Parts: sequence; structure tokens; C-alpha cells
Amino acid sequence: MLGGLAAAMAIIFFVTAHEAGHFLAAKAVGMKVTQFFFGFGPKIWSTQKGETEYGFKWFPLGGFVRIVGMNPMEEVAPEDMGRTYREKKFWEKSLVVLAGVGMNFLLAFGIFYGLALAQGVATPQPEVSQVVEVVETDGVETPSPASAAGLQPGDRIVAIDGVKVSTWEEITEVLADAGAGPTTLVVERGGSTLELQANLIEQPRADGAGTTGYLGIGPVIDIENVGLIEGVGIAGQTVWNAIRLTFESLGQLVRPSNLVQYLGVFVGNTDVEPEIRPVSPIGIVNLGSQAQSAGSFLAVLALVNVALASINLLPLFPLDGGHFAVALYEKVTRREANVQRLMPVAVAVIGLFLFLGFVGIVLDIVNPISL
Repeated sequence: MLGGLAAAMAIIFFVTAHEAGHFLAAKAVGMKVTQFFFGFGPKIWSTQKGETEYGFKWFPLGGFVRIVGMNPMEEVAPEDMGRTYREKKFWEKSLVVLAGVGMNFLLAFGIFYGLALAQGVATPQPEVSQVVEVVETDGVETPSPASAAGLQPGDRIVAIDGVKVSTWEEITEVLADAGAGPTTLVVERGGSTLELQANLIEQPRADGAGTTGYLGIGPVIDIENVGLIEGVGIAGQTVWNAIRLTFESLGQLVRPSNLVQYLGVFVGNTDVEPEIRPVSPIGIVNLGSQAQSAGSFLAVLALVNVALASINLLPLFPLDGGHFAVALYEKVTRREANVQRLMPVAVAVIGLFLFLGFVGIVLDIVNPISL
């Protein structure tokens, strides 16, 4: 319960931080900001401070900052001339539209950096820490390949089917190449070398890239402390990996076959595989409530920031990346962009995200996702 509440508050904070990035950048370059809201739709509450109205709206699917002149069809009052988005230089427009994603990337980096310093780096070793006793296949429980082969905690795998391995990553790669079927394992146990025979089971890979031979073991995890400088590199690499994961996941979401599958939600078919389902703020709150540790909870929140920033970077109007693309076009061509021609793109983008958001909300309510 507390985890879910904390996740809900964190989402509000992250969206607000994103919009605050736009707001502060706009103020810094002299643009007039008339509204700063969390949510969309009908107004719940607002207050006027200076020339800006701050408040909340009913649908918590994001937030917005209204900058005078950012909408090309907006009529600008004479007293606001000189303070509009459309009159500013390219670098000023770029700063404003990219400040939001910059804020979210900065938050994600800070979280990952703090986790690296606090928890260190976990490195899986080629030594067995646990052996899965049984696996279920087609409703029937049988001994796992590792258990049937006689693997024991403390065994160190040194070769698989004649291929020498010295790291856990090499073990997973060789098992993926081996696939299902008989496999010879060479292990070190108590100073002796043993040769064991295992019959691997085919299972999908964790990254979704094909299948792998399943053995049924867990590695020993070594924890190494991280220094202040080293933590910067680790956090940066983690953010980069999260960006890649975000775009891979987004690519899955917009596949035509998956979009067709999501239509089944409208007729009550909510049996969607976790790997390809959209997740709404409700789902994120649910995941936060399931987190087993503060570290995993914070990691989920960092990933939310990366996803929010990465999606907004797409060069599609009216996303932040779309506004940057328009500003770049005007800078390069020295011509004012005909934004009206982009309206069909904007409608399509908004429609797509509304559709995915609705599907995510329904799935997160009817068929909650589990860690």
C-alpha cells in the first residue's frame, strides 16, 4: 500500500519536474508562461500567481505548460509581443522544448548513480548458488535439467559442450546456442573436475530474442563497491541501456499485430502477454507496491523517467522532439514551417497514445501486471 502511494506521488513529481524544466527554461529566455498544470481535462483546482495559473486536472496522464506563441494558430496580444515562443532564437526554442526531457534524464541518472554508490555493482559468477529442483512442463512437474544432471550449489561451470566458459555471460550465451537437448557440462567441485550430462529444455530468452537452453541454476553474485567517478559511468551506461529498452518496447507496442490484439480489450479479451502490453500510471503504481526492496522500487522509478523522456524525444508533433524538429527545420531552411500540415500527424500521435493509454488502464485494472 505504502509502495503504491509512494509510486503515485513519484509519478506526479516526475511529470511536474518535466514541466518545470519547460517552465524554468521559458522564464530564463524571457517567454511568457500562462499555465502550468498536472493532468488533462476538466480543472480540479488552480491558483493564479503572477501571470501564471498553476493547478491540477482530472486525468493524470501527463501535464503541460502553456507558453504564449507556441501554438502557431494562437493570436498573440500586442502587450505580449517580444515574449512569445515563435519570436525567439533557435537555441532558445531548443532549450525550452528539450528542458523537460533533460530534467527526466537528469532524475534517472541521479537515481541510478545513487543506487550504484549505495548498492555497488552485482556481478554474476560462473559458480552455482542454487539449483531449481523441479520445472513444470505442460502441467507436469519433472526434475529440472540441472537437478537431474546432479549439479550442486558450489559447482563452478568451466565448459559446456566443449566450449570453455569463465563468466556467467558466456554461460548464458553458450546455453542459448545449445538450445534444447543433451548437453555435456564440465564442472569443478571440491578441487575435482566432473563431467555431467544434462538434457536442456527450450525456453524463451529473458530479452525476448529467440529461445535458450534452460538448465535451472542461479549464479553466485559478487558485490563490488563503486567509487564516485566510476559511478558516473555506470549510471550513464544504465540510462543508455534504459533508453534502448524503451524504444525496443515501444517498437513492440506499435506493431500492427499487437495493435490488433489490443483491440480485443474492447470486447473483454484482456489476456495480453506481459512483454507486449502497455502499462499505465495505474500499472506503475501497482509495480511500486510489489517492489521487494527500496533499490528495486527506485530502479522502477528511474525507468519511468527514462521512458517519459525517451518517448517525448520522438520527432513527432506535438511531442517535445516534434517541436525541436520544427525549430531545426526553420533554422536550416530559414523558412517558417507550415505547422497546419502537421496537424494530421499530431492527431494521429495523440490518438495512438490515447489508445495505448486506455488499453493500459483497462489491463492494469482487470489483469494487473506482476513483477
